[in-house]
Amino acid sequence: MTDRDHGAEEAAARALADGKLILLPTETVYGLGADASNAKAVAAIFEAKGRPRFNPLISHVADAAGAERIALFDDHARKLAEAFWPGPLTLVAPVRDRQAVCDLARAGLDSVAVRVPGHARAREVLDLFGGAVVAPSANRSGRPSPTTFQDAMDETGFAAAEGVDGGPCAVGVESTVVSVLGGKVSLLRPGSVTREELEAVVGPLDAGGEGHRSPGRLTLHYAPDAPVRINVTSLHKGELLLGFGPGVGDARWSLSPTGDLREAAANLFRRLREADREKPAGIAVSPIPKAGLGEAINDRLSRAAGHIG
Repeated sequence: MTDRDHGAEEAAARALADGKLILLPTETVYGLGADASNAKAVAAIFEAKGRPRFNPLISHVADAAGAERIALFDDHARKLAEAFWPGPLTLVAPVRDRQAVCDLARAGLDSVAVRVPGHARAREVLDLFGGAVVAPSANRSGRPSPTTFQDAMDETGFAAAEGVDGGPCAVGVESTVVSVLGGKVSLLRPGSVTREELEAVVGPLDAGGEGHRSPGRLTLHYAPDAPVRINVTSLHKGELLLGFGPGVGDARWSLSPTGDLREAAANLFRRLREADREKPAGIAVSPIPKAGLGEAINDRLSRAAGHIG
């Protein structure tokens, strides 16, 4: 498998064209990628991950023009794309081209989830390939998402013909998912593009939304093997604490010793994985503010603990 050599992007693009899977770096997490139009290749992703087939996949494209070839954008969608692409924002819009993103990739829906990733090496692969690439997180279903190439290899590298090592993921949590359907804008999954940033572009978000159109909404998701407790102020015997803020727990395990939410997001899945390797009785996480990026961090932690439903 190619990783750091000069031809990694070309090799990955060829593998996609041949109907094979790849490991794709993005700024959010590493993805297990396939040609979105190839139902057989897409099915191989679901098999490798053990992912439920009712869970739609995000299609990654090289630029906004590529996004509009597969999705129908309204004014809201174009404003959001202009403001946040390339970057960690996924738009769920009516599907334009059902062949470019196969039915299995869309979970049979009349909508498609699409984004232009902020990682330059990912966009190079996409540009070389020339089509949409579905790339859900490269972990086995329900596990913490991989934010390093090695973690992606450990999880689903067995299924990938090629991979691009893009270094540690800068964002560390999956993209914000926003529905732009029926003239309304709804937040389906929080991410590093925050609710406040979205509203600064399109105004107040609609309180509705159809969560089944977004990935990452299962009640138990992103979970390590050890049980997770959140908003913890005192430990149970044998637990390992992931602290947040000055003086909270061992700095080695802190999500952010300074209380920086972006640092906490970038560290979140890596710390969960590292803690899990210690085989603790449980993983405890100290309270994290819920505003701004904290909404996404708390969403992932709540799902890791199985607290949403």
